[in-house]
Amino acid sequence: MKNKNSDHVKISASLMCVNWLKAEEEIQILNEENIDLLHIDVIDGRYAPDFTMGTSIINCFRDIFKRPFDYHLMVEEPSRIFETFDIRDGDSFAIHQECCRNLHRDLITLRQMGAKVGVALSPATPISTLDYIIEDLDHVLLMTVNPGFKGQALVPQAVSKIKDLKEYIDNRGLDVAIHVDGNVSIENIPTMVSNGGDTLISGSSGMFMKEMRLKESIKIFREAISRGINARS
Repeated sequence: MKNKNSDHVKISASLMCVNWLKAEEEIQILNEENIDLLHIDVIDGRYAPDFTMGTSIINCFRDIFKRPFDYHLMVEEPSRIFETFDIRDGDSFAIHQECCRNLHRDLITLRQMGAKVGVALSPATPISTLDYIIEDLDHVLLMTVNPGFKGQALVPQAVSKIKDLKEYIDNRGLDVAIHVDGNVSIENIPTMVSNGGDTLISGSSGMFMKEMRLKESIKIFREAISRGINARS
C-alpha cells in the first residue's frame, strides 16, 4: 500500500531532553497532551559521542509514559543489547545501517521480539543504502544533524533528503513512515513536514526549551506542524 499524506503527524518526545530534575512531572504532561511516542536515544560513546541512559534507567519510565516507546540505538552492533529492553506493544526501534554487520538479521530479530523496525541514516549516508531492505521496514529515521549531542546545528542538505526519501518510498508503492530527528525547531518543522516527515522527534530546539513552559511549547510545536501539513502539495 502506498504511503499517503496524513493530517496527523506524530510527535515523539525525546527523553534525553527532559528536565531530569522534573522528569516524572514532564512525562505526565506528555501524557496529558497526548504525545504519541517517547523517543529513547541510546548512545554508546563509540558510534556517536556522548553517553545516554542504559536500560536500567529507561525501563523505570515504562509505567509512567502511557504510549509506545520509540527507540533510536546509536550503538555499535546493537543486537548485543536487544535483550535488555522491556519491549511492549507498539514499540519501535531504529538501528543504524552504519553500525550493523548484518542489518537484515538484526531487523528480523527485533521484529520477532515484537517491535516495529526502522533504519536510521546519518546525514551523509545515501538513501540508496536502503535498496535491498526498504520492504522490510516500518519507518526510516533521517538524521538532520550528526548523531551525538543534543542541540546541534541543522545539516541543511538533510532537509531536502526528506523529500528525496518521500519520493523514493512513493515510487515503490510502500507504506513506510519517515521519522525526522535533529534540530526539529519551530522554524524548521513546516519544511520538514511539507517535505514528507511523518513523525518528528521533539528535543531541546522545539519542545523542551528553558525559556518556555512545556505545555506552551507543545502548543506552538503543533501549530508549526499544521503549517507544514497545509503546505503539502
